[in-house]
Amino acid sequence: MTSLMVDFIISLDSYASAEGWPGFWGMEGPEYLAWIDSESEKRHVSLMGATTYRLMSGFAAQTPDDPGFAELNGMPKVVFSSTLEPPLFWENAELVRGDAVEAVREMKRTETRPLRTLGSLSLCRALLVAGLVDRFRVVVFPVITGATGQERIFDAYPDVRLDLVESRTFDGRLQLLEYAPTVLDGPPGEDSQGPDQAS
Repeated sequence: MTSLMVDFIISLDSYASAEGWPGFWGMEGPEYLAWIDSESEKRHVSLMGATTYRLMSGFAAQTPDDPGFAELNGMPKVVFSSTLEPPLFWENAELVRGDAVEAVREMKRTETRPLRTLGSLSLCRALLVAGLVDRFRVVVFPVITGATGQERIFDAYPDVRLDLVESRTFDGRLQLLEYAPTVLDGPPGEDSQGPDQAS
């Protein structure tokens, strides 16, 4: 059985993006960019929904010589959508139109490569609620975007206990935090359901 990681970059107040701000909130530094390059070299399958697919495939088409997108182009990608039509034009992208949770449950049983989400807030939330997420990783950028923030990541999430398994700092300001999540069925201390119990 393979593992599934949910992977986000967030502002300190848990937004995925903010109007008028540049990518990475303008705070990407050499250590962080080198880490992104090293991560992209690790072979895994990217999981995403239709909105992320449209956004990222558009960026990839506009910047074909960008090294980061060259890695992403070559990576296997699974897109969950009931609105997209096959064939998908982004290379190495497979469309799944059925139930995403059940499809990922089966992928965890049969896929040999690790699974990792790309954006796709509602997909990530559904996979976490289903108990399929083995690792939950965020890189926290030191900005508060209370006036301009878009896409609050943790709205409508269940209660989740997070056990820290890795942390590091990039460029003296960005914090990587990787956790093993446990979705709680009730208040802390009562019986809870961990990711391996539901998968």
